[in-house]
Amino acid sequence: GMLLKSARETAQIGKRLGVQRLNLHGTGLGDGGIPIAQTQVVSGAMWLKAKDTLNRICDMAEKEGVNFTLENLNLLDHPGCPFGSTADVLALVSAVNRPQLRINLDLYHTQIGEGDLVRWCEKCLPWIGEVQVADNPGRFEPGTGEINYQGVASALKEMGYRGPVAMEAFASGDAEKALDSFRAAFA
Repeated sequence: GMLLKSARETAQIGKRLGVQRLNLHGTGLGDGGIPIAQTQVVSGAMWLKAKDTLNRICDMAEKEGVNFTLENLNLLDHPGCPFGSTADVLALVSAVNRPQLRINLDLYHTQIGEGDLVRWCEKCLPWIGEVQVADNPGRFEPGTGEINYQGVASALKEMGYRGPVAMEAFASGDAEKALDSFRAAFA
């Protein structure tokens, strides 16, 4: 109920702004990104309900002419989040398997949760709607941490990904230099 209502409002605002790809969080996040309702164990019944709800969101999105991307998170930053792994979000999105729902593949979260970024890009490729990047540790721009984003960018290009790549990061210093680092990694 609440997620569908929120998704419908987001779709309508997106249409007014001319935005067709909208990010969807499967759980409400409170202060510091902590889920409002924490879930330590996600049951099969909960996943079936999630799939049903996402299909209903896809029905609405199809009527509204928009698409949603479901973002993978990580359990270190978002303890108790039911969408706290790339594997689970991929399983859910691929089970729904509709063009109105794609993965917002957040590589910062994947690095913390699973690592092996290029292989996760390959596994998720048919369902990627957007790739988000930030380096780890610190969630700063590419080039400040352990992730070889030039290598990841090259692999994405080689596997045929031509969709959007967004930086969701803090600037480690000067904001313009942070943007330049992002552009350099994904040029």
